Amino acid sequence: MGHAFIIDPNTYYAFENEAALIEKCKEWGLLSEKATKTKDFFYKGNGKNMACSIIGYVDNMSAVIQFDNKQLHCIHPSYLKEMQASTYGQRLSAAAEKPVEPEVVVLETLQEEAPPIEVAKIKEAKVEEPPKGKAKKEKAPKPQLPEEKVKMTATVKEFTTVPNHFSDDDDEVVIYEAVSILEPETEIGTAWSSHSNTIKKLELEIGDKITFEGKIVAKKLTKHPVPYKINNPGKIQKEES
Repeated sequence: MGHAFIIDPNTYYAFENEAALIEKCKEWGLLSEKATKTKDFFYKGNGKNMACSIIGYVDNMSAVIQFDNKQLHCIHPSYLKEMQASTYGQRLSAAAEKPVEPEVVVLETLQEEAPPIEVAKIKEAKVEEPPKGKAKKEKAPKPQLPEEKVKMTATVKEFTTVPNHFSDDDDEVVIYEAVSILEPETEIGTAWSSHSNTIKKLELEIGDKITFEGKIVAKKLTKHPVPYKINNPGKIQKEES
C-alpha cells in the first residue's frame, strides 16, 4: 500500500555512486565534511517513522528519497535533516500547543529560503499561512547558480573555524569576498570553502585575489552571514599584486 503524502518527482538526477551521494549530503549538511560513508536516514513526517534512502535530487534544495515499498518522495534537505534529531517528534508536539505566531515565522523562513519543494514541506508541517497584508522587505534577486563547475575569481577575506557537531574538532574554513563567475559573468558576493590541504599549500593571505574552478551552491556558513559555499576549488592561481 502506498503512502498518501507522497510527492512523486516527475524527473530527477539519480546518484551515480556512493561518492556522489556523500558529496551531495555534505552540501546539504546531512553529513559532516569529514564523512567517508553514508548513514541510515529516517522520515518522521505525517506521524510516521520510516527508514528511507536518499537516491537523487531534483535541484540543489530538493532531495529525492525512497521508502522500503519503492515509492519516491521529494523533500527539502533541511527538513530531512531536522527529522534525524531524536527529539523531532517531541518538538512537533510542543509546537502544536503553541499559538500561531511562531508557526508564521517558520512559514516565512521556508518561503524565503526554499525553492518550489518547500510547498511540500509546509503541507507536511501543517503550519498556517501568514496574515495577508503583512509588509515584507524586498530582497535583491538571488543569482542563478550553475549546476556544473565554473571558473571564478575571489578575494580572501578571512580565515576562521566553525563548530562540527560530528567531531570534537572545529572545521577550518576560508571566507571570500568579491566572488564572481567569469562565464556567464555573474556577481556572487561572499562565499566560503573548506580550508583544505590543497588551499593550505598555497599559503594564501587576507587580501589575496585568486582564480579557480569549482562548483558553487547555496549553503550558509554556520554563525556567519555567508550564503554560498564553493565545493572542491581546484586549479587555483594567485594573482600577482
